[in-house]
Amino acid sequence: MTNILVPIGNSAEAHHTLQYAVDFATDFGANVFVIEVFNATSKTGTLANISKKIVESSKERLKEVIAQIDAKQTDIKIASYNGELVDGLHEIDKELGIDLIILAPRSHDIQEELFLGYTSGRIIKQTDIPTLVVPRGTTYVPFKNVLVAFKSGILKRKRTIDPLVTITDKHRATVNLLLVKTPGYADEDLMVNSCLMDISSQLTITENATTYQGVLEHFQSKQPDLLCVFRRKRGFFKKLWEKSTILKAEFSAPVPVLILSSKKD
Repeated sequence: MTNILVPIGNSAEAHHTLQYAVDFATDFGANVFVIEVFNATSKTGTLANISKKIVESSKERLKEVIAQIDAKQTDIKIASYNGELVDGLHEIDKELGIDLIILAPRSHDIQEELFLGYTSGRIIKQTDIPTLVVPRGTTYVPFKNVLVAFKSGILKRKRTIDPLVTITDKHRATVNLLLVKTPGYADEDLMVNSCLMDISSQLTITENATTYQGVLEHFQSKQPDLLCVFRRKRGFFKKLWEKSTILKAEFSAPVPVLILSSKKD
C-alpha cells in the first residue's frame, strides 16, 4: 500500500479523518494526499484568474486542516482539481496510482438522516478505488477481527482483495467470511473463491433478503472491528445505486468499513 487519498470536504471535523489516515499511513509506510475538488466556470474570459484564486484559497484551507493534526513523519501532499469530483479522482488515480481512499461518513449524529452524503456517496458508487469509511472520532488501532460479507463467492480478479490481504497480513487479523444467500441466488454463488478461503478462519452461510440484513443479524456475534464489503451494482448497495446519498436507515456501521471494487459485475 503506497498512496492514500483523503478528500477534504467542508466539515469542521475533517482533521479527525485526516489524523486517522496519517496514523494508518504511518503504520503501512504509505504516502498521504489530500484533495479538494472545485468546479470553476466563467463566461467572461477570466476563468484562469478565478481558478488560480480558488486553488490558492483551497490550498490555504487544506494547510489549516493539516496544521490541526500530528503529521508524524508523513509528508502530506496537497492536490486541487477543477472539474467534476469523480473525474478528478480518476485523474489523480491515473497519475499517482491510489491504493486507498479514506473518508468519513456524513455524520455520527444519530439524529442525522444520512450515513453517506452526496460527495462521499458518489465516491463510493462511481469509482473502483478501494475505500475505507471511518466513523468520525475513531482512533486508528490495528484490526484484529474482520468480517467480510458478500452474496456471491465469485471473485473476478484476485487483486480485488489486495487491500484486505495487506491489512490482515499486517495486523495478523482473524477473518470471518459471511456468505448471504439472497433471493434468486445461483448455485455458483455458493462456490467461494479460494483466495477468500485462504485468508479466512471461518465461513458462515446465512439466508436473508439482503446482504446488509445478513450483516445486521451476525454483527453482534462476530464483533468485528472492520467490516469488508464489495462495491457491486447488484450487491451490497443494491437499492441505493440510483441516488448518491445513503441513508442511515439503509446502511450504517459503528466500525470502519472497507469497500472493495466489484467482484463479478
